[in-house]
Amino acid sequence: MTPESNGRAVVVGLDIGTTKIACFIGTKNEHGKIEIISMGKSESLGVQRGVVSNINSTVESIKRAVDEAKSRLEGNLTITNVIVGIAGQHIKSLQHRGIYMRKQTENEISQKDINALIDDMQRIAMQPGEEIIHVMPQEYIVDNEQGIKDPIGMSGVRLEANFHIITGQINAAMNISKCVQRAGLEVKEMVLEPLASAEAVLSEEEKDAGVVLVDIGGGTTDLAIFHEGIIRHTHVIPFGGNVITDDIKEGCAIMKNQAEKLKMKFGSAKASESQDSEVVCIPGLRGREAKEISVRNLASIIQARMEEIIEHVHFEIRNSGYEKKLIAGIVVTGGGAQLKHIAQLFEFITGMDTRIGFPTEHLGSNNSIENLTSPIYSTGIGLVIKGFESKKRNEVLTDDVKVKATKNTKVKGHGEPDGEKGTFFKTLFAGTKNFFAEED
Repeated sequence: MTPESNGRAVVVGLDIGTTKIACFIGTKNEHGKIEIISMGKSESLGVQRGVVSNINSTVESIKRAVDEAKSRLEGNLTITNVIVGIAGQHIKSLQHRGIYMRKQTENEISQKDINALIDDMQRIAMQPGEEIIHVMPQEYIVDNEQGIKDPIGMSGVRLEANFHIITGQINAAMNISKCVQRAGLEVKEMVLEPLASAEAVLSEEEKDAGVVLVDIGGGTTDLAIFHEGIIRHTHVIPFGGNVITDDIKEGCAIMKNQAEKLKMKFGSAKASESQDSEVVCIPGLRGREAKEISVRNLASIIQARMEEIIEHVHFEIRNSGYEKKLIAGIVVTGGGAQLKHIAQLFEFITGMDTRIGFPTEHLGSNNSIENLTSPIYSTGIGLVIKGFESKKRNEVLTDDVKVKATKNTKVKGHGEPDGEKGTFFKTLFAGTKNFFAEED
């Protein structure tokens, strides 16, 4: 049974990050906008660079985040299934072309044909220890007619597609699933985190014009390039905001928690924007003398590391082959996007227009959660959006199957369609069952 909040379905997104674990519970309003009705977060103690390094610590952090989200809701909501983000330096991407020869050529191309082509991509040979996370069609070719974005309804025999395939380590995905299951939940779907963030902060116009999403998290910096509304390139840079914090800790000889507070409150990505006379006083340990730190020196440490990250981003943009086609420039989101003057530094190094991405693109106006529009929540809100997209796809598939079963199938044996033995129906409904949390 699908749970409802004031008569509306609910989706739960779980962002398992390096610095925080956050649980978002969302609904859709009458205008199709996402409304986050509750959110809980906890410190992430068992994740390093996007990969689970301590199962027990991660499980406890997940439980705290989910419990906080439930406690902020009126009434009693039992969360069973969640959409989970996956990231880390083990993530890779590749391009591949698939071909599907249709048997019933007198019929129009349907979603079933496209699904068969996508399913065939799931069977391509992977490196040992790797598995496919996402198979994303970029463009279709029907009987050698290229550049087709949506072939449904067309006639043709030979259906082809160019795919962007994202892979990851099996063990990394299994460890995430294990943590979620031990926290009493089930993983309905795993979504690459930069794809989720893109859903939250990018407009369709930007994706069509050509844009680079840069999600600077605690452990990794994730990159996704869109052009003509299609994902073209993805990459994970294996360091993010935590490396900057470590640099401040070493450079200023202070504690890590002090370095993080310094970065967030006084940090800047451009040293030239800070005054030489500005000084921050840090309390000494156990009666030792306080330490004075120049804000300009602090910015110099941050800028040096940010320049390295941006150079990696710029290299990947050039490597993608789309550098000259990205009219909408760069959108920076994630916790690292909160640094002052970061957009200016991106523009200075890459020469591309840059803005900060806030997760407001699909949010309704009735969200009551404080600071929900901060870039740090882009991934979590994007996971909720992805959950509703999956629900919509499943509903379309289910309706299509029901119509075809009514019109074209004969009942045989125990009510199973002739020739199918019920496997397609069982797989389909098993996949859609318990998609959402269940309300008591």
